Amino acid sequence: MIVNSSTDENEGAAGGAAETGEGIPAVETEPGQDLAGQAAALTAERDRIAAEKAELYDRFVRRQAEFENFRKRVEREKGEIIAVAGMELTRQLLPILDDFERAIAHESTDAEYAKGIELIYQRLFETLQKAGLEPIVTEGQKFDPYVHHAMEMVETDEVEDHSILAELLRGYNFRGKLLRPAMVRVAVAPSSGK
Repeated sequence: MIVNSSTDENEGAAGGAAETGEGIPAVETEPGQDLAGQAAALTAERDRIAAEKAELYDRFVRRQAEFENFRKRVEREKGEIIAVAGMELTRQLLPILDDFERAIAHESTDAEYAKGIELIYQRLFETLQKAGLEPIVTEGQKFDPYVHHAMEMVETDEVEDHSILAELLRGYNFRGKLLRPAMVRVAVAPSSGK
């Protein structure tokens, strides 16, 4: 657009953009352009600014949504990393828990020593339970290959086929995921080939 050079009153004192008395930039027009042309120019400028505003707002909303998705993904991944680290630490502590269980099962002549061992075991077990450790129940259960590991198969007709006879080593879940299968002795029906 060309600034109307015939009017000196619209030029600023420093020779900058022309302004109306209210601080609003004056519309630059061709010499002899009428009010309808000025209105059309203003409408076109308004539409251009509105479209630019809508585009910038759309980009802002998209960036905001992307950031929110990123934040949620980072939080989820952080939680998963903490859960995996907790699970791995608990897995490493299971042999110690097993040793405490064996020590408690062993008869001791010193009652105070045995009581101390049991208290330490209880504190460790409760702490691990708060972190997410869940013992797998085996007593009176049917053998489930997803949570039990058959260490021994005993032929018997005294109990139902594939019933667990004894737990040799306790199994655990950690927050619903299998941490260690229970090592068990399983009953099987006697073979008829004898």
